[in-house]
Amino acid sequence: MARHLITSAIPYINGIKHLGNLVGSQLPADLFARYQRARGHEVLFLCATDEHGTPAELAAAKAGKPVAEYCAEMHEVQAKIAEGFRLSFDHFGRSSSEQNQKLTQHFAGQLADNGLIREVSETQIYSNADGRFLPDRYIEGTCPNCGFESARGDQCDNCTKQLDPTDLINPYSTISGSTDLEERETKHLYLRQSEMREKLGEWIDSKHDWPVLTTSIAKKWLNDGDGLQDRGITRDLDWGVPVKKGDEDWPGMEGKVFYVWFDAPVEYIACAQEWVDAGKGEDWARWWRTDKGAEDVTYTQFMGKDNVPFHTLSFPVTIFGSGEPWKLVDYIKSFNYLNYDGGQFSTSRGRGVFMDQALEILPADYWRWWLLSHAPESSDSEFTWENFQSSVNKDLADVLGNFVSRVTKFCRSKFSEAVPEGGDYGPEELALIEDISARVTAYQAHMDAMEVRKSAQELRAIWVAGNEYLQTVAPWSTFKEDPAKAAVQIRLALNLIPLYAVLSAPFIPDAAASLLESMNAEATEWPSDVAAALSALKAGHAFTVPDVTFRKITDDERDEWQEKFAGTRD
Repeated sequence: MARHLITSAIPYINGIKHLGNLVGSQLPADLFARYQRARGHEVLFLCATDEHGTPAELAAAKAGKPVAEYCAEMHEVQAKIAEGFRLSFDHFGRSSSEQNQKLTQHFAGQLADNGLIREVSETQIYSNADGRFLPDRYIEGTCPNCGFESARGDQCDNCTKQLDPTDLINPYSTISGSTDLEERETKHLYLRQSEMREKLGEWIDSKHDWPVLTTSIAKKWLNDGDGLQDRGITRDLDWGVPVKKGDEDWPGMEGKVFYVWFDAPVEYIACAQEWVDAGKGEDWARWWRTDKGAEDVTYTQFMGKDNVPFHTLSFPVTIFGSGEPWKLVDYIKSFNYLNYDGGQFSTSRGRGVFMDQALEILPADYWRWWLLSHAPESSDSEFTWENFQSSVNKDLADVLGNFVSRVTKFCRSKFSEAVPEGGDYGPEELALIEDISARVTAYQAHMDAMEVRKSAQELRAIWVAGNEYLQTVAPWSTFKEDPAKAAVQIRLALNLIPLYAVLSAPFIPDAAASLLESMNAEATEWPSDVAAALSALKAGHAFTVPDVTFRKITDDERDEWQEKFAGTRD
């Protein structure tokens, strides 16, 4: 039994995520976790909400709530939605937890002791009206490049030009609207990433099996221009992990917090501590410390491509730089972007389908299947309502659902609601078993390699094989001439249903569970021997004809949803 530590990039707290966020990290991570559990391996699957930083403060202010209260409420909302999508986290933690605060401060102390943190004096914008330094996103003004009047202090959303707050024309505070701003000197801590450049390069070069998307982004940040730069890890904010050197105060850093991108990855480890403290598990250190048993753990991270630099460079600097025996990631599965109907998903403009809305329209399995079978692995992919309708109707309703319906209803009408007896396998049955066996081996290889789209294609081909078998042997015709031969055909076809359910469960867990229940096969295990699995339901085994496994999406529904999600969110 292997041990798999799996983490998904932690979603930001400021609102409900859209389907592009879901397919970029949490959903493929869940697919892999479910698969490894089904194969009998030990899995710890962790995720959390990312709760610190400027956007959390802004979202809380917009909601008219204290930031801690806002984050607590949104964590519950995101946890409930994750449950709705059947994301099988062993624990869904919070980066604002006491465990993460202490561990982040511990890492900072270790890094400082090892000479990897330096103090820097720099000039930032101070708002006299607000009585505070303003982070870049708290400052807006007119873009000097294109004249856009709502450019932020870090970037213009109109022309995408990178900016500094001092570049803006007529800058103002987004908190109070005040233009009474001035430049003041402030001190911050910088992580000396540049000192670790050679070590990081050697580490990344050793990862020959990583996706090209992951390594190319890492190497670009590592080598382009002046190479990897030191990075500020503190901010002048109220909300965040207070800056401390381990348990000690940090002179000159009073009132400051750590930058969200410093503490957020630490939450992966802290989340395991939360898991234990919540009474869900024991001994988190055996997953995270190589001196406590984690040397035999395979650690896989899932994330969108925009998160790759922090996970291949900044967080590894923290781990390496601590000088402590923490478990490093073994494999980073990164994804491109999912676009929406000719454009982009947009949280700010409410364009696209958001996770809560999706579940109001259709059950989770419909979305899980489409998103995973169209996962943006080698390039960006696009969600269109036409494609969604076509995939659901053809793959789920016509191929899988129709097979289950035809077989169980025919058996009920010609035999009974029990597996029929009589007959022996002929060449068609043996050929089907051989074909399914080969395809299951291929499916497992794709799943082991985290090739999400190829896995979905192979799973669909396994479903198709059953339909093609039915078309070839035509038990409805055979029954008229040779009921015993029809019985063996239907017996094999009925045994395909629990096999399909087990193989499909990582993709469509609710439908899989329902099919197993209908077939009275709840205890079915992963098929190490396909031939044996396809004779597991013996003659006389009772079953119930299931309800419709997947219904079709109508043209009217498709048109209605396409219009509803074209631009604004209520």
